[in-house]
Amino acid sequence: MKLRLIILLMALPLLSIAQERGAGIRLGEPFSLTYKDFLDDYLSFEIMVGSGGVNGPNYYQRSFENNPPSSASIYQSYSVRRGVSLNGRMALHEDITDMFEITEGYLLGYAGVGAQLRTTNVTYSYLQANPNQQILQIEERSNIDFGPEAFGGAEYYFEEFPISVFAEIGVFLELIDRFNFRGQGGIGVRYLF
Repeated sequence: MKLRLIILLMALPLLSIAQERGAGIRLGEPFSLTYKDFLDDYLSFEIMVGSGGVNGPNYYQRSFENNPPSSASIYQSYSVRRGVSLNGRMALHEDITDMFEITEGYLLGYAGVGAQLRTTNVTYSYLQANPNQQILQIEERSNIDFGPEAFGGAEYYFEEFPISVFAEIGVFLELIDRFNFRGQGGIGVRYLF
């Protein structure tokens, strides 16, 4: 009996944290399913799995020209299919409910950092010049991007419903496979359990 009471008392802090654990969907860049949990009152971690957008046309043309199939390859065009986006993040939170004079529920502002891995499937069309004719060729490549991200936003927790809504903006700095900087942002909803 004493052991059960000790376990219950030790579990009470964990039960209070569990009320802010949430899973949901994020619309934006990247489009993702999201899971967020708090490690303490002001520190959270988040895991996102989804699909990121594609880079601009110059990005893929430069990528082809920096690594052509042969020296006689002449770039023509490309097509792209979205791949997978994986994010791991940590954020610090601050209660900003009073700043906006909110009377029901509460609003947390947050900022954080994380790491992001993205894949994209690219199909290149190019001409292969030979002495007699030019032949159109196709080559498929996987583009893998990895790097840090920084973000900030706000999340509103409803008082009557186990739901939160959020909006955020951020930046992603691609370090692998080449240096690239891009803005990101999104809105979303999470079910709290």
